[in-house]
Amino acid sequence: MEPGDVEAVPGCTDLYYLDTGMYDTPNYGTVYVLDAERPAVVDTGIGTNREYLFDALEELGVTPDLILPTHVHLDHAGGVGFLAERYPDATVRVHEVGAPHLVDPDRLIEGTKAAVGEQWEFYIDPKPVPEDRIDPLSGGETLDLGDRDLDVHHAPGHAPHQVFFHDRGDDVVFTGDAAGIYVPAYDEIKETTPPSTFDLDACHGDVDAIRELDPRVLCFGHFGPREFDDGMLAEYKRTLLEWVEAVRRKREGLDDDEAVVEHFAAHAPERFVDLWGERKARAEERLNARGVLAYLDYVERQTEQG
Repeated sequence: MEPGDVEAVPGCTDLYYLDTGMYDTPNYGTVYVLDAERPAVVDTGIGTNREYLFDALEELGVTPDLILPTHVHLDHAGGVGFLAERYPDATVRVHEVGAPHLVDPDRLIEGTKAAVGEQWEFYIDPKPVPEDRIDPLSGGETLDLGDRDLDVHHAPGHAPHQVFFHDRGDDVVFTGDAAGIYVPAYDEIKETTPPSTFDLDACHGDVDAIRELDPRVLCFGHFGPREFDDGMLAEYKRTLLEWVEAVRRKREGLDDDEAVVEHFAAHAPERFVDLWGERKARAEERLNARGVLAYLDYVERQTEQG
């Protein structure tokens, strides 16, 4: 699959996925289009390549009624404002914690620049969303799409404003980042632990919530659909735990956080360097290491407070 390509999700009803070409990297960023009676777009990409999404919607003959970012990190919600402007009758449904950041994205932009560093060149400043276009979610709702329902589950481990959606009809879960980064080339899940609100225990809880649903298909925000495999998600929980422990041990050995970050960037797994290119693979390790360091600081503060 190449950037801009749109394909049907196998075995599902009127469900399509788009490769957004995120970070100029094929098979990394996904947007989903549900051609329901009330059509919906799940996630929107960074916004930089929004024409891919506009073209896909025109190709499919879909006018969205609902815009559903799983969370407001800009790789998932950067295109919300552009999409809302293009489709003025669409309603944005996003977790209530994230909604203010879509209305006034200044802090979101500042935090993203600090987190992604030089990767910011792949982004575009998001377009603010008028407050009256947003209907906030808290988790526990069921969204009526006419010929199907989407159950909303709060999933705060990756970010406090994250949800995942469950289409009970086709038994599909749109994971956002709650189940990690699926890498089709290697059929494995890679950790995603960005700053500043990654929480290991909550991430494990989110994975378990998906496992309890025992869905038929997972639709990953990164990248694409995959048949549900409980063993794969159990392994992802171990991957997260081992990754956090690796960063903790390296911090103890180096006693300098920037040196820790650069250690993991320099030792990015070769298979991801081969797949994504050296720049993206090393940037991914920097981002994830910084998120774990922030989490370790949080755990230390909680321990000191008793």
